[in-house]
Formats: sequence, structure tokens, C-alpha cells
Amino acid sequence: TGVVPFVALLLLQRRPVAGRALLVTGSGCPSHGLCRSNVQEQTRRQVAVLNATAQELFSLYLKCQGEPFSSESDKLCNPAGIFFPAFRVNRTSERKEVMVAMYKLFAFLNASLGNITRDQEELNPTAKELLERLHNTTKTTRGLISNLTCLLCKNYNIFQVDVRYGDSSKGKSAFKKKQQGCQVLRKYVQVIGQAARVLLPHLSPS
Repeated sequence: TGVVPFVALLLLQRRPVAGRALLVTGSGCPSHGLCRSNVQEQTRRQVAVLNATAQELFSLYLKCQGEPFSSESDKLCNPAGIFFPAFRVNRTSERKEVMVAMYKLFAFLNASLGNITRDQEELNPTAKELLERLHNTTKTTRGLISNLTCLLCKNYNIFQVDVRYGDSSKGKSAFKKKQQGCQVLRKYVQVIGQAARVLLPHLSPS
């Protein structure tokens, strides 16, 4: 596990974060200037976009990997054997607890997308639509992390969250890289719908 300070993530949004903790010194939250005036509405919109596009991203990913992934996705992409952040909050959980769980989920997803995108640029460099969707999903995820950072700091003075990442795919075979990507994306499809159902009521206008 690693403690990932929010400032480090904000400063490094343009760089892929791939499974390691980024450490900076600091005694508290950065200034509220990090917050946008419509931060709650932006966060709602970002979660809704990720939820609406997750299945399409997974389907396109499978198509681009070819056989045997296209015909044996249930077996090869079963996410049971991989780490994915536990998501035990629900609609009745405290808002603070929900926000922390969301941060852990999307920080993990951001790192995983960095791994998947790097692998696909190597394995499927001509799959322009897939690479574009991966980049767009990463961009939305990083924007969401920024907004969750702001909400946690502003509302709860939380500026560090302990985030565990999955295994890097570096050094693995092409097949294992493809499999790890499809396992993560399959689990993402399963979790993002639940995340949207839990988070959106907590971000409704009061």
C-alpha cells in the first residue's frame, strides 16, 4: 500500500501513475483554490460519463485483442484472481466514507488505465479508437480524482488516503498483458455502476 498525497496527484495529472506511491511533505490540505465553483456538478457528470461508457470500452478492448479473448471472455477475463479495491459502501453510508472509497477506487483505476494504455500502445498501436477511448477515460478519471481531492479537503480536511494498486504488467508476456487488461476492465464494468448508484445521491443539490 502507499499513501498518495493529493498534491502529488494533481501536479502529475499529465503523467501516468502506474502502481507506486508518490510522496510529498505537507501538514494539511492545499488552499481551497483547487476547487472549482461547480465541483459537485462536475463530479456527478464525470461519474455518469464513466458509468455510461464502461461497457463500450470493455467490448472494444475485447474486439481489439482478437482470439481467444473474443470467444472466451468469460473465462479469460474473470477478475476473481486480481486485486481490485473493495467497495463496501452503500447509499446509506456516511458521505465522508463514500468519498474516501471513491477516491481509492478511481486512484486505482487511474493507475490501471495507465498500465493498460501503455500495453495497448505497444501491442495494438493501430487500434486508434481503443487508444482514444482509453485516453478519454483516463482524462475523465483524472478530472474526477481532482474533484474528489477538493471535496475531501474542503469538507473533511482529508489530504492523504492510503491507496493500494494492482500489479504492474511490465515484463509480462503479451497474452498476460492482454488478460490483465481485460480482467481489470471487466471488474471496472461491474463496480462503476454500483459506484454511480452510491455516489450520485450524495452529490445531489441540497
